[in-house]
Amino acid sequence: MKSKTAPWIFTANCPSIIGTVDVVTRYMAEAGNYVDEIHSFDDRESGRFFIRIEFLPQDTDFNEDVFKAEFAERAAEFSMDWSLTAPNHKPKVAIMVSKYDHCLNDLLYRFRTGQLNIDVTVIISNHPDLEELAKWHGIPYYHLPITAETKLEQEAQVRDLIEKYDTELVVLARYMQVLSPSMCEYLDGRAINIHHSLLPGFKGARPYHQAWEKGVKMVGATAHYVNNDLDEGPIISQGIQVVNHAHYAEDLIAKGQDIERVTLFNAVKCHVEKRVFLNGKRTVVFGG
Repeated sequence: MKSKTAPWIFTANCPSIIGTVDVVTRYMAEAGNYVDEIHSFDDRESGRFFIRIEFLPQDTDFNEDVFKAEFAERAAEFSMDWSLTAPNHKPKVAIMVSKYDHCLNDLLYRFRTGQLNIDVTVIISNHPDLEELAKWHGIPYYHLPITAETKLEQEAQVRDLIEKYDTELVVLARYMQVLSPSMCEYLDGRAINIHHSLLPGFKGARPYHQAWEKGVKMVGATAHYVNNDLDEGPIISQGIQVVNHAHYAEDLIAKGQDIERVTLFNAVKCHVEKRVFLNGKRTVVFGG
C-alpha cells in the first residue's frame, strides 16, 4: 500500500545497457530509502532506458546533497541524466489563455483545492475577458494584445513575464494564438498545449460545427508539449468520447470542452509529478 507521506521523486534516463535498474535500486537500498513506487521502460527503438521512483527516506537525517554526491558517481558510469525532486516542491506555473475559460477554471480549481501540486504565479492573455477570474484567485493577470504586426514584440513581453515569475511550466489553456518558431524553441520541453482531436480533418473556425455536419462519431482532446510543428508536439495525454446522431453541434462543443479540461489536467499532473520523459518526437509517460 502506498504511503500517505509525500515521497521524494527520482527520475533518470540513459542508454540501454545492463545494470541500469540495479544501479538505482541497489543505491536506494544501501542508502536506506524505501521504494514506494517504481516504473521503468526500455525502448528498443531508441535504445534508451527510463526509470521513475518514488521513495521515502528511512533516515530522519536524510540529506539531499549527500544523495546527489553519492549517486552522481554511480550514474556517471551509465551516462545517466537524472534528477531528484523534493516532496515540498511546487513548480511555478504560468497559464496563457484567450477567451475560453473552461480549462483555466478547471486548473485554478484543482490548484486551489490541492489536486495539482503547483503554484500558479501569473496568468497571461491576449484578451481582457478573464481578468476578474484571476483577481478572484489573487493571481496577477496581464493583458497583452497581439496582432500580426506586434507578434514578436508581444512574445518578448511574455518571455519577460516568464522570467520575472521564475516560471518552470507554461500551460496554454486554450491560448488561441500560433507561437513563433523562436517562442516555440524558447518553451521547448516546458510548455503544454491543449486542443481538440478533430484535427487535421476540421481546421480553422467552428471545428465542432464542421464535425457535426460530417456526422462524426467521436470527439476528443490532445495535450502535448509545444514545438514548432503546429499542434503536433510530443503527446502527453489524450481523451475521447463516443457521440451519435442525437448530438448537435452545441452538444459536441460541450463534450469537447469537458474532455479538454480533464485531458489538460492529466497532462499537467503527469508533468509536475515527473512522470513524463521526452523520447525523441514521442513521450514515455508512467501512470500513477
